[in-house]
Amino acid sequence: MSVSNDLSLVYTGSRVEGLLLKELLEEKGIGVFKRDTLEASVIAGWAEGSPEDACKLYVETKNTEKAQEFLEAYFKTRNKK
Repeated sequence: MSVSNDLSLVYTGSRVEGLLLKELLEEKGIGVFKRDTLEASVIAGWAEGSPEDACKLYVETKNTEKAQEFLEAYFKTRNKK
């Protein structure tokens, strides 16, 4: 799957949290495309970016609002702790 106009970026952040969020979104029935810029650059032979912002999660544009609502609730709950 490639990143196209039919996908919307909904998250940029750490690789660890990105994997968790991908799983949680998929449990909600939202398909997710994960792009790890740090991993991709290391495979290519150089390191670009940092682990704190290496993960990008994309969803189909039709699911953007649902994904954003879920992510807002997730971060609101997480920040209260």
